[in-house]
Amino acid sequence: MEANPAASGSREATPGSSGGGAGGGDQMGAPPAPPSRYEAQKRRDWNTFQQYLRNHKPPLSPSRCSGAHVIEFLRYLDQFGKTRVHLPGCTFYGRPDPPASCACPLRQAWGSLDALIGRLRAAYEESGAPPESSPFAARPVRLYLREVRDAQARARGIPYDKNKRKKRKRHPAAASSSGTDPGNSSSSGAAPGLGLAGAGAVPSASASASHLAGTAAAAEEGPGGSSTS
Repeated sequence: MEANPAASGSREATPGSSGGGAGGGDQMGAPPAPPSRYEAQKRRDWNTFQQYLRNHKPPLSPSRCSGAHVIEFLRYLDQFGKTRVHLPGCTFYGRPDPPASCACPLRQAWGSLDALIGRLRAAYEESGAPPESSPFAARPVRLYLREVRDAQARARGIPYDKNKRKKRKRHPAAASSSGTDPGNSSSSGAAPGLGLAGAGAVPSASASASHLAGTAAAAEEGPGGSSTS
């Protein structure tokens, strides 16, 4: 007895269709990508801040939080800091590399606080609140961070200069002594000008924070300092 070609064709097409459905099911059931390190840290910081507001007396919500409450939170975090900030009466005040340890208090480094405020500000806006009402962007918070930055710079003897890289002028005498013709417009004569333009640019806020935090960590590797948090 001969088999029906139409019936056999339909039976052969069935495994292919089921295989395609299985493949689609595998794609639908793929696990989501894990959050980045920044997103995970931002989530932890936001949960910590909310827990602080719940334990506040009286308890507060983020919508009722002000810049003064944010400053209180930053001062609360100082007890967990690892940066030793020398007091004006300390013999190591203003010395970048103290030769011994002292009893000055440990504080949160300015770079850590500045980065924390940036993450909390982003988390606050992502929660659906309007950016103009963000307590993390309040003027008192900016002034407090500036005071912490300047005070820690004086205590550690590392001045903070936003325009640290100053533009240097190329004198004609130096150009002639190096054998370069001032009127020559070749690529060799234009290269120093590009380098000076890059050196004179003002660094961004995030780059300045990273530079100061790295300098603080390097200075604290001596016997008189602690690691920067």
